[in-house]
Amino acid sequence: QVQLGESGGGLVQPGGSLSLSCAASGIIFSIVSMGWYRQAPGKERELVATVNSDGTTDYADSVKGRFTISRDNGQNTVYLQMNSLIPEDTAVYYCRAYLYTDHRLWGVYWGQGRQVTVSS
Repeated sequence: QVQLGESGGGLVQPGGSLSLSCAASGIIFSIVSMGWYRQAPGKERELVATVNSDGTTDYADSVKGRFTISRDNGQNTVYLQMNSLIPEDTAVYYCRAYLYTDHRLWGVYWGQGRQVTVSS
């Protein structure tokens, strides 16, 4: 079994900063990529940022220059630093991991989600 433990998020005023972290635990052979997605009320879940095992990253256009994703491979943990937050960033943020549990079996796992609210 694989678990994704998330922390961080909360309420912040526009222009403020928040951070999220997600640690993968359980039977993990290797992690291909980890990342963050978000879902606002009435909208579909969308990519925020991902980081691959080789360190390459991908960001949604809407967060480029404001959000930074990083990864601690030794701790199987991914972080999301969110700066210059705007109300449109308000959503539930979900951690996602694409990983192998042995040399053949892979799966996509999701965290339970963390609320991020940007409001004055």
